[in-house]
Amino acid sequence: MRKWHSLGLMLSLSCAVAVGQGFLHVSGTKIVDGSSNEVQLRGLGLGGWLVPEGYMLQTASFANSPTAIQNKIAALVGSTNAAQFWQKYRTNFVQKRDIDRIASWGFNSIRLPMHYALLNPKDQPGVYLESGFAIIDSLLSWCEADHLYLILDLHCAIGGQNKDNISDYSGYPSLWESTDYQQRTVDLWKTIAARYATRQWIGGYDLLNETAFDLGSGNVPLRNLFIAITNAIRQVDTSHIIFAEGNWYATDFSGLTPAWDSNLVYSFHKYWNSNATSAIQYLLDMRASANRPLWLGESGENSNAWFTDCIKLMESNKIGWAWWPFKKVESVAGPLSVAKPGEYDYLLRYWRGEVTAPTVDEAMIGLNALAENLALDRCVYHPDVIDALMRQPYTDALKPFTTNTVPGTVFASNYDMGPVGIAYHDADYQNISGPGGASGNQGGMYRNDGVDIERCSDFPSNGYDVGWTNNGEDLTFTIAVQTAGTYALSARVAAPSAGGYLLLRIDGNIVNGYVGVPASGGWQSWQTVACGNVNLTAGTHTFTVGIPIAGYNISYVQFSATTAVAGDNAIPAVLSLGQNYPNPFNPSTGLQFTVPSNGQASVKVYTLLGAEAATLFDGPAIAGQVYQINFNGAHFASGIYLARLRFGDREIVRRMMLVK
Repeated sequence: MRKWHSLGLMLSLSCAVAVGQGFLHVSGTKIVDGSSNEVQLRGLGLGGWLVPEGYMLQTASFANSPTAIQNKIAALVGSTNAAQFWQKYRTNFVQKRDIDRIASWGFNSIRLPMHYALLNPKDQPGVYLESGFAIIDSLLSWCEADHLYLILDLHCAIGGQNKDNISDYSGYPSLWESTDYQQRTVDLWKTIAARYATRQWIGGYDLLNETAFDLGSGNVPLRNLFIAITNAIRQVDTSHIIFAEGNWYATDFSGLTPAWDSNLVYSFHKYWNSNATSAIQYLLDMRASANRPLWLGESGENSNAWFTDCIKLMESNKIGWAWWPFKKVESVAGPLSVAKPGEYDYLLRYWRGEVTAPTVDEAMIGLNALAENLALDRCVYHPDVIDALMRQPYTDALKPFTTNTVPGTVFASNYDMGPVGIAYHDADYQNISGPGGASGNQGGMYRNDGVDIERCSDFPSNGYDVGWTNNGEDLTFTIAVQTAGTYALSARVAAPSAGGYLLLRIDGNIVNGYVGVPASGGWQSWQTVACGNVNLTAGTHTFTVGIPIAGYNISYVQFSATTAVAGDNAIPAVLSLGQNYPNPFNPSTGLQFTVPSNGQASVKVYTLLGAEAATLFDGPAIAGQVYQINFNGAHFASGIYLARLRFGDREIVRRMMLVK
């Protein structure tokens, strides 16, 4: 391993950092702007965009690293088709409107994970790709427009700085076992810095993500490489912050003090551990002794309660942070979830050896469907995650997750947003035991709190119910009562056996005492239980569903006016065709539809080639009535089918996937 000359190592110690107006820079233990105002970084990491990871795309069991994922796809559809897919993937994953949305949520910075090969191909030393830099240029222009600082993070260095998928490690030699790779990393950073030296909305350079390698006592090779990179950067850029991460996934900073640059920030990562001050005390001590700021460059992948507590810890200690990640496939733990198309799920099942190989055309349909769903307007937004990050660290006040109007239905999964212990009580609400530990929501659906939410088979429902209940748990809702009066309460519950009890409260006052939950025959065998009447004044009230004795699932509580009011609980008269569930299916699946006015309607199933396969409904339909229909594919071949609702000159189409 190359030994850098000690004189060269210390050159940047004596170099004054020229700070232009607006450049973030270091002032003692603070990060400040060009006017010397302290800046508390609050950011999001764009994980999965330029560095695809298996767990984000649900390929981890057979292709976990960026290269492994790319190889799988190329082997299936060919290199030309694969290149077209990745172009569409990157284009849709992050666009200007994504950055606008991040800014609208209140973030002031973005951390960009980069793969060296997008800028400098592995087999072409000294060659730098304008196409890769153009991606960064576009992102930076969007950040500049929204006044967001962009922090560049070398997530995958050539050779790999750890032996994991996250650095795209592919075997010996690693970055630490090749002096050539180390020099190329130095040269790459110098090239990056030369390009962005004058750009004030570049927040800094995160030199190396999550090194995890036995580098001996004191992490000497890591320090030496950091100083070599810093010296190269300072030849072309004396303004931007250097972010230096510790060894062992940015947790071990032994040997990395004293600081070798006056404009340096120590960056640590934090996952799955306690949010007590003791968990970061060693970092606070290092900050004081090194007289340099700290930055939590990456954290997340936990419950909302953990998020809030972690940010409280960071903010109280004046430590900036960047959350991970922005979006991924079928996740509740980030701001945006990418819906998994049935056609893409078929590819995953094929790669797992569960189904027969698709044709190239079928595979491209699946890949392109995934790429299309990456677009912002196709993603599922999780307001509870943003609330946990941006509001709850500063207030315990409740905020409605949705509007709950009385008379009407209050769905159990739509409890208010707010801290654990106030918006809800749940026995398991965070993971502080490490990877794979309980993270709270055992159903993994809909929201990211400790409340356990699963898909609900009941009709009607909002598609979800609260399950895995424990004694003493509860849910709190803000309700808006439209008209004063007496309302009948009823709960929609499912229980394999009797013995559970409900306890309802309005504004803290118990309503009608304990309500027993009889056996319904199973966890998805739903029944309605009467809970008595309650007198309500018009206006806003707090409604709490208590679970003093568990043993049941709950879907909703209905408030019904004892004297019917015209229009109460009326189903909106709209043209709609819901996505079939389950999807993929074998052999049966269900759909719901409504029409906006009385008239003739038809729902038919077609193959992708346009051949009619089945008629599910054809006749007069009543405005506002919900029609439940089913498609039995027992006698059909596996593949993609189209369900088409026609009403007058209007139609709606849904894709369905039959997998046998």
